[in-house]
Amino acid sequence: MTTATSDTAAAEIGRTLDRASGGRRAAARARLATLVGALRGSDAPGSGPDLVQALLTELAGGDPATVWLTLAVLRAELPLEADVTTVRRAVELDGPLAAVRPFLLPSRGLLGRGRELREVEVVTGAVLVDVQHTAHTALATGIQRVARQTVRRWDETHRITLVGWTSDNRAIRRLSADEERTALHGGDEPGRPGDRRVVVPWRSTYVLPELATEPPRTARMLALARWSRSRTGVIGFDCVPLTSAETTGPGMGSAFANNLAAVRHMDRVAAISAAAAGEYRGWRRMLTGTGLEGPEVEPILLPAETGTPDEESLDRVRTTLRTDELPLVLCVGSHEPRKNHLAVLHAAELAWRRGARFTLVFVGGNSWGADEFGAQVELLREQGRPVETVSAISDGFLWAAYTLARAVVFPSLNEGFGLPVAEAIAAGTPVVTSDFGSMREIAAHGGAILVDPRDDEAIADAVWTLVTDDDAHARLAAEARSAPRRTWDEYADLVWRHLVADPA
Repeated sequence: MTTATSDTAAAEIGRTLDRASGGRRAAARARLATLVGALRGSDAPGSGPDLVQALLTELAGGDPATVWLTLAVLRAELPLEADVTTVRRAVELDGPLAAVRPFLLPSRGLLGRGRELREVEVVTGAVLVDVQHTAHTALATGIQRVARQTVRRWDETHRITLVGWTSDNRAIRRLSADEERTALHGGDEPGRPGDRRVVVPWRSTYVLPELATEPPRTARMLALARWSRSRTGVIGFDCVPLTSAETTGPGMGSAFANNLAAVRHMDRVAAISAAAAGEYRGWRRMLTGTGLEGPEVEPILLPAETGTPDEESLDRVRTTLRTDELPLVLCVGSHEPRKNHLAVLHAAELAWRRGARFTLVFVGGNSWGADEFGAQVELLREQGRPVETVSAISDGFLWAAYTLARAVVFPSLNEGFGLPVAEAIAAGTPVVTSDFGSMREIAAHGGAILVDPRDDEAIADAVWTLVTDDDAHARLAAEARSAPRRTWDEYADLVWRHLVADPA
């Protein structure tokens, strides 16, 4: 196509968009104005022909970042890496008009899935915090707790934009007020407000404080990290699907690999422990085979802090878990195989048969592979053993449970951090935990009995000691109370500095 022919075609497309009074073409014109304004960093021209010509000028060099933004805005969804490559090559072969014409004159077949009428907002110079999972779950353990505690403090001290994803995991959108409340404070799971307006990060900061594993989402995160010209960073929890694949659910290995495929293009990882940082740095060294450097990995140890339970929460725990009748042994975490809850049940039975008296309570939600755990709990109940499970509890209930517990048992097979260990020690409650990795790291100043988590007898011996030996319990409780503390305020500030504020 000659330059004159291209100019004529571009002008005709622009006039067609100007004549649109509603529907898909009007939406396309609005997106085009948004796109050109973002690319130029100034107000977009007023006429359709000028808008089209301005876009073609920006695209002429085939810059992949410009192509990424063009696709993200005109299609109202974040593009894939392959999409960017295809359009960039089309620009090089046939010119920018031929490459983007289908998106300027959209048909239902091209856009489909309800995207043709979406509004698109390009967000520049902002900090977007992606809390898709945390905004839609009442769970308060593990990753959700870290995300809530951290993002809540960012929300109080910095200007951030909380975002999630559309129902098809193809585009980012702002959270509703109900979703923000759940993301920051937990509670009821909110409904979805709809996907009529989406946002596109451009020259901003994108931070992921939770784990993303949905393939459509992680594939688009990859291209965002490469080409949105935004600073990007994640909180790195662990690499368990790589290092302990046998303890993860079906499909988790490939899903986590897709997550790492996106993270490898990001700027920084704030690992939650030295052990987790070691895993991420090992993975980063593997990237030399791809010619990529990978993100900077920094260990920022999670805090050891619990809230102060109010009397109402304490009374609820005393009543619900009957702590006045028997000492409480608490086990916090989802019931997935890696948490080793079957070993805890067996060790508890060994201790009960020796004559120890205590109630064993599991706090956490079901997970893949939890059927055998559930069946074993029911069998022990039928035999009259005092074992309970609770889930979807408030922070106040959990703080009260930590405070009233005689001991916390957490012999996990692999942990990026082991938050229940830190929280129990912060509450002054002795812990039984694993003698390696982040769990030993957390217990370095005392307050815990360290065991081989694959040795049921060792777990049982430790539980027996904490339930029956008052002197040993008092000594470990004193060590726990005197252990150094890092607060969530300090942690949130350090992670913010690493992922957001430090331009190094």
